[in-house]
Amino acid sequence: MDVALTRYPSALEYLFARTTGAYKFGLERTRALLAELGDPHLAFPVIHIAGTNGKGSSVATAEALLRARGLRVARYTSPHLVDFRERIVVNGEPITAEQVVAFIDGWTPAVERIGASFFEATTALAFDHFARSRIDVALVETGLGGRLDSTNVVEPIAAGVTSIGLDHTEYLGPTLEAIAREKSGIFKAGVPAVIGEGDPEVRAWLARDATAVGASPVRIVVEETEATEFAVSALGTEFRLRALGDERVVGTPLVGRHQADNFTFALTLLDAAGGRFRVPLAEAAESVRAVRLPGRFQRVGRWVFDVAHNADGARTVAATLASVEHETPVVAVLCVLGDKDWRAMLDALAPRVARFVLTNAPTAPASRSWSLSEASEYAAAQGYPAVAEPDFDLALSLAEAEGGTMLVTGSFHTVGDAMARLQVSPLGN
Repeated sequence: MDVALTRYPSALEYLFARTTGAYKFGLERTRALLAELGDPHLAFPVIHIAGTNGKGSSVATAEALLRARGLRVARYTSPHLVDFRERIVVNGEPITAEQVVAFIDGWTPAVERIGASFFEATTALAFDHFARSRIDVALVETGLGGRLDSTNVVEPIAAGVTSIGLDHTEYLGPTLEAIAREKSGIFKAGVPAVIGEGDPEVRAWLARDATAVGASPVRIVVEETEATEFAVSALGTEFRLRALGDERVVGTPLVGRHQADNFTFALTLLDAAGGRFRVPLAEAAESVRAVRLPGRFQRVGRWVFDVAHNADGARTVAATLASVEHETPVVAVLCVLGDKDWRAMLDALAPRVARFVLTNAPTAPASRSWSLSEASEYAAAQGYPAVAEPDFDLALSLAEAEGGTMLVTGSFHTVGDAMARLQVSPLGN
């Protein structure tokens, strides 16, 4: 145990060293590595999920509904907040440090010979772990896009796209239609496709692409469900839902009106998967009470943690702040990666934030760091009260000294670094 824990950091260091400046698209390296492992990704049923926002909440919801049925459920998500092991979880238990070390020890020659990237090696590690763990089903979230994402080697029993937004445009294309095309790449011939997007034009693109590859049936969530009577509080979100031939009041512990969309998407996706994965609405309304997801409007004392990392996410955080009682003033600790539209994020948050503390998250890649001087100049030009504090620990202290509520947001790095320093654990069932 001690030996593995001692070697775990160096194993992670090796994996992270596989991260190059550019993403490696294409499935050939992942397929080659999995072939050497005995194709573990074909050993269990997979439900595949893509989307700009809402993937994490939808996966967490689906996991809660399936585990309540007594099924052994795996989930593969990214990125992590504090510990790499959060990405690879079976029945609420993260992969152990020993298992990560054993994989790196055993498969380093293959990883290097094939030239697998960090995400490709991690995806192989996840599928190998799931196959060994004798799971009933895996909930697999794409890392980036869909069509050429490393996870798209799976042969799913159902595939769904949550929503489409302008994010990762340098890799996925400059328009919503181009991004939709990339994400719809997870749809497969003869496999049910579920579309959670609310915008009529965008969901029409997704449905067109799903139909073109022969996905069947193609199910559009807003066309077969209706959510009304929303009530959002610090304890979660309640709404009345008509779906699957039933109508119920549903209460999810996840906070924000958008969580009704994520619940309904997850419910429809499981229904599309069929068989023992299909959960009736009455049962789902009970099971969802067990859902937990760190970093999504997560409140710990006066702190609020949200991993919103694009303009749509920031608008959602602002809307949730508006609908939930909280102490004032709100001081936001904000660090956004430089390749994101941080101006739009500042604009979205400003009406709900009394003061911004702009900072740098220690784990954010230097190659993607934003310019604090540019951000503070923009805030000043717009009349947003803001201070630039490059030292992350000082930024947290400053916010705590001034805020009634302290919001930490802008990226997974920002939230994860704050959780690590404030000793908030994202792990746990």
